[in-house]
Amino acid sequence: MFPDRFSNLPEYAFPRLRALLDPLEPGGEEVHMTIGEPKHAFPAWVKDIIAENADDFGRYPTNEGTPGLLQAIGDWVSKRFDVKLDPQSQIMALNGTREGLYNAAMALVPEQVRGEQALILMPNPFYQVYMVAAMSIGAKPIFVPATRGTGYLPDYAGLPTDMLNRTAAAYICSPSNPQGAVASREYLRELIELAEHFDFKIFADECYSEIYRKDAPPGALDVAQEMGADPERVVIFHSLSKRSNLPGLRSGFIAGGPESIKRMRTLRAFAGAPLPLPLQAAAEAVWRDEEHVIENRRLYQEKYTVADQVFSSIQAYQGPEAGFFLWLPVENGEAATKKLWQETGIRVLPGEYLARDVNGQNPGREYIRVAMVTPKEEMEHALIRLRDCIYK
Repeated sequence: MFPDRFSNLPEYAFPRLRALLDPLEPGGEEVHMTIGEPKHAFPAWVKDIIAENADDFGRYPTNEGTPGLLQAIGDWVSKRFDVKLDPQSQIMALNGTREGLYNAAMALVPEQVRGEQALILMPNPFYQVYMVAAMSIGAKPIFVPATRGTGYLPDYAGLPTDMLNRTAAAYICSPSNPQGAVASREYLRELIELAEHFDFKIFADECYSEIYRKDAPPGALDVAQEMGADPERVVIFHSLSKRSNLPGLRSGFIAGGPESIKRMRTLRAFAGAPLPLPLQAAAEAVWRDEEHVIENRRLYQEKYTVADQVFSSIQAYQGPEAGFFLWLPVENGEAATKKLWQETGIRVLPGEYLARDVNGQNPGREYIRVAMVTPKEEMEHALIRLRDCIYK
């Protein structure tokens, strides 16, 4: 009666966390630092734009994105990455980036490569939709460790040739979730060269690209165009969730070669859920405004400084280059998570819940992920309590 393809799907991270902690009493005032839900203010005028366009809730939304929204995204990509795109053929608006990361596999990945089951590469730890996307099309997910030794980015070039010969696509997340590592231009260039040589696609998840310490992270599409790579080689994904503190707006986009976007639009026409028109109007204005993004980034840069000060005496501590997660080393992530909850009331996420075991090894097992989304003062107090509980 039911399909087998998801019969072995592991429990998602947050239900698993609730099962771990909910039976236990918190040991202090509760502070939730688990989910990456931004708490900084989004632009107040977003509400006004939605209200001004509220009558459009009575109309079916434009499937691929309104012309104004697509143009605003195209203008932003041009300004941010110096990449010129045709908004009508190279961009599609998404109902949240997770939709695009999933449907890219559905629309763009072949069932077989050179007569064998397709492989889809992904970092380990990783955003869980990558794995489910691979499973949905009958491809085999390949979990490639992203550890301190690899700069917290996957070493795809180190995979065996027979595996690369079967690869249909590779997900890359930069800045990475959960470690906050940034793929350099050299790293991206080498990855694109590898993809060109073995003829696979790159799905570049760049949703944290606007939250960083010093230098803006490079973009995969920028590097691909600079190299003269196949225009269909790379597709990128961006979102307003982190950039603009608007996770509930569900506005993101995919951009890439015309054939890739054509296929994504075709799938959307049959099976997609486009963004309501009042929300598209708001998203258009948000993509055109940078002032709130600069202020948001400044707030996170202050939080980096606070975290670095709190953990300055912890030798193994490594602050993130970008994003808003701390990836903190511990002896055992689950044990540390329970200890924190029972002794302090601080709720974090065991790193192994974001990764998968490969040959008995889980690269997240000795880490916890801490989201720096609470107000700065509250975050500082929580991090001090966390440090004193775990590292003393």
